[in-house]
Amino acid sequence: QVQLVESGGGLVQAGGSLRLSCDASGSIFSISIMGWYRQAPGKQRESVAATTSGGRKNYSDSVKGRFTISRDNAKNTVYLQMNSLKPEDTAVYYCNALIRAMGNGPFYNYWGQGTQVTVSS
Repeated sequence: QVQLVESGGGLVQAGGSLRLSCDASGSIFSISIMGWYRQAPGKQRESVAATTSGGRKNYSDSVKGRFTISRDNAKNTVYLQMNSLKPEDTAVYYCNALIRAMGNGPFYNYWGQGTQVTVSS
């Protein structure tokens, strides 16, 4: 079994910062892509940022320049540093990872349970 556990959400004023963490644990041989998605009330889940095991990163246009994704491969952990937060960043943030349990097995897609980020104006 594989688990993704997020932490670090909360309430912050506009212009503030938060740092999200996501720890992957369980039967893990390797992790390909790790990333963050978010879902605001009444909206579809959207990709925020992602990073490969080799360090390539991409961001949605809405967070580029404000959010930074990073990853500790040794700890199977991904982070999302969120600066200059805006009320429109308010959402449940979900961690996502493509994980292989065995050396010659397929990658499966896993999700965390989500952490609430609320930005007040």
